[in-house]
Amino acid sequence: MRITLWTSLSVFLADQISKLIVVQFLNLKDIGAIDVFPPFFQLRMAWNTGVNFGLFSSFDMRWVLVTLALVITAAVLFWVGRDGGSKWVFFSAGLLVGGAIGNVIDRLIYGAVADFLNFSCCGINNPYAFNVADIAVFGGAIGLVLFHSDNEHPKEKSRRS
Repeated sequence: MRITLWTSLSVFLADQISKLIVVQFLNLKDIGAIDVFPPFFQLRMAWNTGVNFGLFSSFDMRWVLVTLALVITAAVLFWVGRDGGSKWVFFSAGLLVGGAIGNVIDRLIYGAVADFLNFSCCGINNPYAFNVADIAVFGGAIGLVLFHSDNEHPKEKSRRS
């Protein structure tokens, strides 16, 4: 579980520090967009009050989404704490938990998630922005799917004996 806790703390800090730098110090909240490496990479401010890709943003779901994120975080921590797994399972859980808590803090502070990373390529203009927490949540979820069932963990074997 130490891997999970250190990974989640690292992701949370990276997410919140990146948001502080980009949103506050670079003043992206007022500027709106900064070309970093046009046309491939820019910082584009987007306040996401909904879920992924702004779905359901017309509804006031702030507290529902905060509660859901906290319930999922608790469930993931309980699951990996109970079942164990490889270091990759604990690392993946830490990614998911750290990212989820990072976005929860945004919803509590700003009322929405601060998204600002935008990548486009090959003449296709990507209208969506995301943040470090989103990357971590996505990577953590994929990691849990890929690594949780790859090999039976010793805790599982001892229960079946």
